[in-house]
Amino acid sequence: AWCRTCDDYRPTFDALASEFAPDARFVWVDIEDDEDALGGVDVVDFPTLLVARGDTIAFHGPVLPHPQTARQLIQRALQGALGEVTDAALAGFPARLRALR
Repeated sequence: AWCRTCDDYRPTFDALASEFAPDARFVWVDIEDDEDALGGVDVVDFPTLLVARGDTIAFHGPVLPHPQTARQLIQRALQGALGEVTDAALAGFPARLRALR
């Protein structure tokens, strides 16, 4: 409720969720309301995106708040063109987020 960047990004997020609906699942996470799902993951910049296939993380980090930035990231993930993020601090993170919705 306090983050204007997040408020501004929400329509972009929702539009991308609609665009990629057949191929990807989107979950909006509020760092206050969904704090338990974050576990020890620290989110310091907004928007921060997690792109995962199952429990394999392809991307986790802040992005520029422009639709094309996220769109390209998502397209690359769906094409298998992103590597794997191996960070012990992110272990179990995708599963906790899937459990939210």
